[in-house]
Amino acid sequence: MTSSRRVLLKLSGEAFCEQEGGFGIDPATVASLAGEISKARAVGTEISVVVGGGNFFRGTALAARGLDPATADYMGMLATVMNGLALRDALEKHGMTTRVMSAITMRQVSEPYIRNRAIRHLEKGRIVIFVAGTGNPFFTTDTTAALRAIEIGAEVVLKASKVDGVYSADPHLDSSARLLEAASYMDVISQNLKVMDMTAITLCREHGLPIVVFDMSGPGNVHRALIGEPLGTRVG
Repeated sequence: MTSSRRVLLKLSGEAFCEQEGGFGIDPATVASLAGEISKARAVGTEISVVVGGGNFFRGTALAARGLDPATADYMGMLATVMNGLALRDALEKHGMTTRVMSAITMRQVSEPYIRNRAIRHLEKGRIVIFVAGTGNPFFTTDTTAALRAIEIGAEVVLKASKVDGVYSADPHLDSSARLLEAASYMDVISQNLKVMDMTAITLCREHGLPIVVFDMSGPGNVHRALIGEPLGTRVG
C-alpha cells in the first residue's frame, strides 16, 4: 500500500442502522463507521464513498406495489442524500474535511457531481461522498459505485456487506456452501453469485476494476479494508 492508494467504499443503507433490516439512522453506528474511515484517511488513503438509501426507502419494493418505477427510483435517490449528509456530519466531527457530491442538483446541501472536481477533492485529502446514485432511474447504487470508481481512477471497489464474503452458494440454504477467497468476474456472472448487480459486474470486468466484498460488522474491518489488508472475497 502507498499513500496514494485511492479506493471507493460502497455502503448500503443498512450500514446506517443499528440492526440489520432496520429503519432510519443510528447516530452511534454512523459515528463508529466514521471513526474507522477517518483512521484510514489519516494514513494517506484517498477515500470516496457511495451510499445507498434502503434504510429509508426501497424503490423496487414500492414499484412492485404499484408506484411508478421511475418515481420510486428518484425517491430512493433522495434517501441516499440523507445518509450522505449524516456521514458527512459524523466525519467532520472526527476532524475530516468532507464533500458531498450529488448526481441531482441540490446546491443548498451538496455540490453537483463533476468528475474533475471530485478527483481534485481526493487529491487534496478530502473524503468525497457520492449521493443520488447516477441521477437516473433504473440504475442501482452498486452500478453507481462501479461507475464512479472507474471515473475517479479508484484501484478497487470495497463492497461493505453483512456477510464475510462471497459464498459458492447461499449458506442459509446449502450447508456445503463455502467462502471464496477469490473469484473471477465470469464466476460471478455464470454462477449468479451475489456480489453486485450484473451491470456493475460488467463495468468492473470491462475496466479491470477489482471488487472486495467484506463483512463490515467486524470490529475494525472497514479500516482494514480501506488500507488494503486482505479481507473477505476479492473478485477480479
